[in-house]
Amino acid sequence: MNVFRLLGDVSHLVAIVILLLKMWRSRSCAGISGKSQVLFALVFTTRYLDLFTVFISPYNTVMKVVFLALSYATVYLIYMRFRNTYDSENDTFRVEFLLVPVIGLSFLENYAFTPMEILWTFSIFLEAVAIMPQLFMITKTGEAESITTHYLFFLGLYRALYIANWVWRYHTEGFFDQIAVVSGVVQTIFYCDFFYLYFTRVLRGQAKMSLPMPI
Repeated sequence: MNVFRLLGDVSHLVAIVILLLKMWRSRSCAGISGKSQVLFALVFTTRYLDLFTVFISPYNTVMKVVFLALSYATVYLIYMRFRNTYDSENDTFRVEFLLVPVIGLSFLENYAFTPMEILWTFSIFLEAVAIMPQLFMITKTGEAESITTHYLFFLGLYRALYIANWVWRYHTEGFFDQIAVVSGVVQTIFYCDFFYLYFTRVLRGQAKMSLPMPI
């Protein structure tokens, strides 16, 4: 494992922990898209169905369990524990616009036409767009608490580090996963505008990040 992969996993884990701590400490899930979190839980579920059948390393197994547990814990807090604070009025992105094309692409573009491979491909494509309900929610409300933007920053950093990981593996191992790379690049592009706002506003000490409202 190279340093980019390790730092990417750490950034991903930090992002989820930040979100969980935010909800637990504030006893609220305001500003958090439950739809995005359900999609991420679906991503991990379909990707890690091989948890009990394929062993790669202790690290790999532990990380699978951790991400599955944390993703479902997040969904539980939003829809059960703190459901009275869930902003359903602004979490209105229609996820079927993501799921239908992702399912179609998973059947058309995969490395083997088997159930496990199709589900793995589905998880890769879905992860690329799962953050869209959260970004849509922030755009709709026009602002986001700094703690939520920290979560998005580390999530975007995770994807950027994974791109570096793929570049490193291509040059050192000759390894190239076209589906994962293309999906990762697409996902990182979604964060580009957010990164600019994060560095120019949040890091300057604003409690909330206000977004330009559409004309």
